[in-house]
Amino acid sequence: MLERFKVSDADRVIVMEPQMRNATNAIFKAMGLTDEDAALAADVLMFNDLRGVETHGVSNMLRNYVSLYQNGSLKARPEITTTRETETTAVIDGGGALGLHIAPRAMDIAIEKAAKYGLGAVCVTGVGHMGGTGYHAMRAIPHDMIGVAMSSSGRPVMVPTFGAEPRLGTNPFAWAAPAGEMAPFMIDVGTTQIANNKLSLARRLGAQVEPGWLARMDGSPIMERVDVPEQSYMLPIGGTREQGSHKGYGIGAIIDIMCSSLSGLGPGFLAFEPGFHLLAYRIDAFIDTADFKASMDEFLRGLANTKPAPGHKRVIYPGQLEAEEEVIRTADGIPYHREVIDWFSTIETELGLNFDFT
Repeated sequence: MLERFKVSDADRVIVMEPQMRNATNAIFKAMGLTDEDAALAADVLMFNDLRGVETHGVSNMLRNYVSLYQNGSLKARPEITTTRETETTAVIDGGGALGLHIAPRAMDIAIEKAAKYGLGAVCVTGVGHMGGTGYHAMRAIPHDMIGVAMSSSGRPVMVPTFGAEPRLGTNPFAWAAPAGEMAPFMIDVGTTQIANNKLSLARRLGAQVEPGWLARMDGSPIMERVDVPEQSYMLPIGGTREQGSHKGYGIGAIIDIMCSSLSGLGPGFLAFEPGFHLLAYRIDAFIDTADFKASMDEFLRGLANTKPAPGHKRVIYPGQLEAEEEVIRTADGIPYHREVIDWFSTIETELGLNFDFT
């Protein structure tokens, strides 16, 4: 998380993880979810808050989900069906449910198939937001598997390179692999220059956006630092063609194909709804697990021990900072903006709940 997106000391309220988990779980249950689904959905959000990924934790996402339940856009008790299946693949229709508690179940199916056949892949349709993709990829780690999770994002917000209208969502993906002694490798990124939810954080904190992050409504990149515009499009990773935006655009398109076209939804900019693709690779189908983890430890230590460039204290690898932050926040609590705690106070009264953030 860039410093500009962190909560200032003046606006910071520290809440211990069990208290926030209980409150989040209670809100999901009040929306009509089963105890099991509410706990699973809360787990996804708390995973991100503990690891410092506030964009996909309770701060931004929970209020959006509540609104979608209240206006009938999400079903609390969906009918989930399997529409296609082979030994190693499946397509799941989530029945209009929130993706937070459908995607983990789909990943579990992929893991079950990988345990038997070495590989498992599951597409998901009929769902709302997946939440942070990293949670779902990391679900494979305890099974000594490599996990992959990706999502087409429904509403298009990203302009293609040279484009003047959006054709892709933020289309995030995550890739996670276990190690032995080192924290697992895990990358969880959108294919736009900045996560859409970071714009919400920037507005809340009064932070500016960097040159090359966004485009004007005619598709031209905004190449100066500005406050978050009222209207804008998002640029692919790279920002401009000269900086490699065709790469982010291409990766975003691959995710759209795998999550929307392959799942049967059709192109994302026509489907206007999310699709998921989840993969699990059983490591010992390729190499002895102990050998793989030893190799990963050697690789990750090599990355972490790289000589830093001037002005930098150290080199980190994907997943390292998040693992370190999880230890700190589990012990010391999670920092939230006062506005977030105010929202919890409002929804607590509205739903007739009782939260304890002491």
